[in-house]
Amino acid sequence: DKLIGIASSGPHSNGYSLIRKILEHSKSALSDPFEGSTLGKTLLEPTRIYVKTLLSLINQVPIHALAHITGGGITENLPRVLPDGVAAQINLASWEFPPIFRWLQQQGSIAQADMLTTFNCGVGMIVVVPAEQENAAIGYLESSGETAFHIGELVESAGNQRVIYR
Repeated sequence: DKLIGIASSGPHSNGYSLIRKILEHSKSALSDPFEGSTLGKTLLEPTRIYVKTLLSLINQVPIHALAHITGGGITENLPRVLPDGVAAQINLASWEFPPIFRWLQQQGSIAQADMLTTFNCGVGMIVVVPAEQENAAIGYLESSGETAFHIGELVESAGNQRVIYR
């Protein structure tokens, strides 16, 4: 099976305790300019709701699993939808972390592993589809106004590691 990431609109209400600490540490103000807006507006961008698009997608291609990437990030949320003996191999170069996540990481001196267990890092939902349906699913998602991209595949699990980043 292939893994398709659907872009998030921002932190999606997750990690705000850490975000508050980063704001205090960096001495940044919510009114500070950020990427054509303000830091506050960027951090408070409304959570993307995927339900209508996903319900429609289910009628277009077979969906094997859906993982909403909330608190716990990909590392903790994706394994919940995987059967025993299966791991997700994620290619971190398959999408670019949005500027707000790069800012949070830099300002908070946060290790990448911690970013991936705290924030969605730009991937709000992961769709698991049969390999032969990946292009159709991505095409449908994009025609529905989503930003969707291949982020990895399922592989046989080697031990306890359920998400393998490369």
